[in-house]
Amino acid sequence: MANISAAMVKELRERTGLGMMECKKALVEAEGDIEKAIDDLRKSSGMKAAKKASRVAADGVVAFKVADDNSYAVVVEVNSETDFVARDDNFLGFVDKVLAKAFADKQTDVAALMAGDLESAREALVQKIGENISVRRAMLVEAPVVDGYVHSNKRIVSLVALTGGEAELARDISMHVAAVSPRVAKPEDMPQEELDREKEIIMAQPDMDGKPQEIKEKMAGGRLKKFLSENSLVEQPFVKNPEQTVGQLVKAAGADLVSFVRVEVGEGIEVEKKDFAAEVAEQLKG
Repeated sequence: MANISAAMVKELRERTGLGMMECKKALVEAEGDIEKAIDDLRKSSGMKAAKKASRVAADGVVAFKVADDNSYAVVVEVNSETDFVARDDNFLGFVDKVLAKAFADKQTDVAALMAGDLESAREALVQKIGENISVRRAMLVEAPVVDGYVHSNKRIVSLVALTGGEAELARDISMHVAAVSPRVAKPEDMPQEELDREKEIIMAQPDMDGKPQEIKEKMAGGRLKKFLSENSLVEQPFVKNPEQTVGQLVKAAGADLVSFVRVEVGEGIEVEKKDFAAEVAEQLKG
């Protein structure tokens, strides 16, 4: 059996984008001939999509589309493993197809969305580019007035729903949401458990020591009010005019804020970071 070095596995992995053990196995079967291993792997490419499913796809893009009458909008997140692929025209073309179907069907169930042609297209793309591709989520926002904003890097999309006002207002507030990332739309939307946790933190701060309970409660009330102001969209200073809150902006336009969503690529996905050299050495043992 040919001596398979870590450097050989690394080269094959870089050239194919496949997993370390798959590359090692291919090299063993090809007796160390990297070009033959590549040919063999290409012949068995029908297994690529399934074998890559366990690989973490935490990069990618988000995209949205708004109805012509601004009555609804859809946002989708499609993930890749690297930002390089996230900029690839083939990948972006696939994202467009996913968005178009989600928009046409108002579909937010990813399994239903991907059934049929889209899943076949995803598998073909995985085989072509050598990375796992996954459609993570699709979201629908409906209201009398809906519009959105996508950051230039296509990693953040925000949508705002209003009653009253114009699409331009919803678009401006969406830009604010993308930049500032509020936690809730209005103070009353903040979950009670979040308030309880914040109050517990406040009450444990050093300047509370030795104060009567009623004073501590009063101080905590003021700080909770500030916490709500900083984290509620309608209470935040509008990014384009800090002299005016978002709530004041909306009211001046004769509108009311219904809801917002903010979607950022990869949020909530835990990516395990590994030392590549150590990983190679570990996998090549035995």
